[in-house]
Amino acid sequence: MLHLLKRHRVPIKAHLAASLVLAYALPEEVLRPLLTPGLTLDTYNGFGFLAIAMVQTRELRPAFLPPAFGLSFFLAGYRIFTRYRSPQGRSLRGLRILRSDTDRRSMRVFGNMLTHYGYELSRCRVARTGNAYEVEITTPQGDADLHVEANIASEPEFPPPGSPFTDLREARKFAGPLPFTFDYEQETHSMIRVEGVRQEWNPRPVSVLVQRNTFLEKEPFRSAKPILANAFYLEDVPYSWKPGIREPLP
Repeated sequence: MLHLLKRHRVPIKAHLAASLVLAYALPEEVLRPLLTPGLTLDTYNGFGFLAIAMVQTRELRPAFLPPAFGLSFFLAGYRIFTRYRSPQGRSLRGLRILRSDTDRRSMRVFGNMLTHYGYELSRCRVARTGNAYEVEITTPQGDADLHVEANIASEPEFPPPGSPFTDLREARKFAGPLPFTFDYEQETHSMIRVEGVRQEWNPRPVSVLVQRNTFLEKEPFRSAKPILANAFYLEDVPYSWKPGIREPLP
């Protein structure tokens, strides 16, 4: 009966103090086996995309509680851009989460109890000095260590070298987060979809130096040679999630 707890039944509010998101382009055949039933890959020019979102989260709490009851923590999430067709025939864009890292033990406990997001407890260091925003994550097994430095003062030349995107407008479509997050419930062969509601959303491209990224150094990603497709930064964003909706799959 544990799966009944993971349906995101409670509406949630939070404040995103800062968010740095990197999107990597990979061949479709690399990412497609990582999807669950009911999902298809969201693609552009023959590529699928895996995003790494690094988020300083403040005051996360049930929507009916005041901010003082909220939990503040750091989160790093690894997500695949996907599409899902609802029973009503709507084509919805969203994310399939592969892994999440957090620096709060309570977030790991309750996050894994109430979601399928796969939280791991890791050491996270965030530093903002002048024009630089730096994130360094050390994971228990070393399988998702991450060290990124971003220049958040000025917009870089776009796109990054080798990116499949030719203009900023197309790149923004894969900047994340998308309107929905999708969880597959194996016990009932159903999709749990959670809708996020964002305000004041205006991510801007930034140049980044990725010094370490062990998640993409393992298979099946390593042999595919991931390409950094875009990098976006934003801060000071109110965010909320509606209660999850369960929809049986065919």
